[in-house]
Amino acid sequence: MISRRTVLNGTALGSALAALTPQPALEARGDEAAQGNSDRVNVTIDTSAITAAITALRTDIKRQDTFWEIELVRDQIKTFLRQTGKYPDYIEVGTDIWHQVYDWHVRYQQPMTLARNADGRYTILLFSTQVIMRTELAASYVGQGYDNR
Repeated sequence: MISRRTVLNGTALGSALAALTPQPALEARGDEAAQGNSDRVNVTIDTSAITAAITALRTDIKRQDTFWEIELVRDQIKTFLRQTGKYPDYIEVGTDIWHQVYDWHVRYQQPMTLARNADGRYTILLFSTQVIMRTELAASYVGQGYDNR
């Protein structure tokens, strides 16, 4: 993944543009023909590679702006918040989602509170909600938030 800072500093964009520098193609018809055609440059650019790079860059920038790792969990938390006026105490998720929440904490250097509940399940604190990993459910499962009561 390319960070926005890298793109704005120009290293990634500069190296991509340097690869696209046109090379002059002199024809081998003799010295007069080569000198006469030295102003013309044959340029062939693979536009599919450029399109793929731009699409990947857009995806990376979009992911950085939306916290894509925790988006599914945040949606359920927001739903609970609208219904009850408070954050849920608990929310159960599958293993992939739990690891995305973990990775979000690592990537954005957020304080991480890891624990195990009475059932022996791993939990991680996201905002004020305990995210509980449920290994027996589908890896992409995100349950509804619920309270301690």
